[in-house]
Amino acid sequence: MTDISQNIQTILTHIRSAEKQAGRAENSVKLVAVSKFHPAEAVIEATRAGQNLFGENRVQEAAAKFDEIRAKGINPDLHIIGSLQRNKVKEAVRIASCIESVDRIELLEEIEKQAAKIDKNIEILFEVHTGEDSKAGFTSEEDLTLAIEHCAKGDFPHITPKGFMTMAPFTEDKKLVRKSFVTLRNLREKFQKSFPSLDLCELSMGMSGDYEIAIEEGATIVRIGTAIFGERLYTKN
Repeated sequence: MTDISQNIQTILTHIRSAEKQAGRAENSVKLVAVSKFHPAEAVIEATRAGQNLFGENRVQEAAAKFDEIRAKGINPDLHIIGSLQRNKVKEAVRIASCIESVDRIELLEEIEKQAAKIDKNIEILFEVHTGEDSKAGFTSEEDLTLAIEHCAKGDFPHITPKGFMTMAPFTEDKKLVRKSFVTLRNLREKFQKSFPSLDLCELSMGMSGDYEIAIEEGATIVRIGTAIFGERLYTKN
């Protein structure tokens, strides 16, 4: 087994253990292997270990990497998890099945525009700012409500909202981390009651350092990179 394969097996064992300890159903949590700044070969190694769902932050990097991988007959699923500029939406829609980082109505409008051009349905998660250090995510519940209302009314027929995403603060204080996850879970429960026509089942929260807490608080998707692929190979551009 390669290091990547061993790491995936270790993470999956910890996820299943966390599910059990939290009284969750087995396999109720999906693993997104975050492959940003790692080469195509690392993703291919992960697919050989049975991992088929990946997350990328930068659309340009992801497009080059996953086009290369798919040209070899390997077709992993891809989520865009980083802040997304409108001029990158066309490529994001082409290469991904889900955009987890929707943080404004204007982005929904552009996703719908580009998805309609290629007649593709794309899933999205609403990114919510819950206290993390980054500035990404909806900060206003009023704006978030308006965005979900547009989806519920059918204004974006090529978009399927699936739930919510957040990043916890980068802190050693586990209480603050847990508070972030609880905030997102409570929002999900509130909006699911307000918009019963939508299936807002997904909670994408938790990364390498805090995913077990996230699972305790209801995460259905955890995004893990470093614990699978090792330290990132940062590039200058």
